[in-house]
Amino acid sequence: MGSILEVRDLRVAYGPRGRGAFRALDGVSFCLESEEVLGVLGESGSGKSTLATSILGLFRANTIVATGAVLFEGSDLLQAKPDELQRIRGKRISLIFQEPSMALHPTMRVGRQVQQVLAAHGMKGRSALNQKTREVLETVFMEETERIARSYPHQLSGGQRQRVLIAQAIACGPSLVIADEPTASLDPTTQMEILGVFRALRKRLGLGMIFITHNPALLAGMADRLLVLYAGRVAELGPAEEVLASPKHPYTRSLLESIPPLLDGPRDGNKKKLPSIPGDSRPSSLPGAGCPFEPRCPERMDICKTRDPQLVNVSQSHTVSCFRYENQ
Repeated sequence: MGSILEVRDLRVAYGPRGRGAFRALDGVSFCLESEEVLGVLGESGSGKSTLATSILGLFRANTIVATGAVLFEGSDLLQAKPDELQRIRGKRISLIFQEPSMALHPTMRVGRQVQQVLAAHGMKGRSALNQKTREVLETVFMEETERIARSYPHQLSGGQRQRVLIAQAIACGPSLVIADEPTASLDPTTQMEILGVFRALRKRLGLGMIFITHNPALLAGMADRLLVLYAGRVAELGPAEEVLASPKHPYTRSLLESIPPLLDGPRDGNKKKLPSIPGDSRPSSLPGAGCPFEPRCPERMDICKTRDPQLVNVSQSHTVSCFRYENQ
């Protein structure tokens, strides 16, 4: 299998030019293999959503810098013309947003909304559109497909609306799906159901996937590799099982320690306060020099205040940006 996506030194900044600009992404690089699932983990403000939209060239109005390369099937999407991007979005690469109530049109039946995606990428004829819409909806709904197609978004549950967004995303047979916090607004039971849908689709359709979340627990058994972002930078990148079992970056460890116990796991009946990471990652809280995580890091050293750590290999496929591993 070869790479279907290669992101090289991607840098995106927002706001006024000069010192007031906010670096949302700062030198992010990674590859995605065909049919691979890459989990992207980080807190709010870490750059996860900016990464998702930047891959498709969906930059905010106040974006002042977007450099690097986003190579998809051999073409650099950062250099692509608007009409080229329009042909790729929704057909070759699909983006699933986290809030279906905002992404779906409130006064349009959901079957029609799936049809619009198909029609936008060249499918014609009412009969063909109806048939394909049924097939797509049957892929994500086990039953009541006709009722779902006739329903308006407000007549469906949160999990059903999220399945409609997934149906739109896979309608044209993309090779890459980017899911941006697709379970964030759902209850734990429905989250597990939606994760099951993604696993089934990956197996059935052979999708490559970027699965973005702030919850590490969702990535176990889901992702092949894990990319941890902090302040727009890569903190850690490696095989998901290895990163989750033996995280190297102090930030990754802190995220994993903050996971609540599984609902079906053993409980001793005593309420316990979960560990938290002190401080925050707002731009105003980031240091002017050194490692961006230094003010919050329980393992910080003097060097962390003055120099930026570089990514170093802790194994053949596992890299981490931390001074504690530079001399290993």
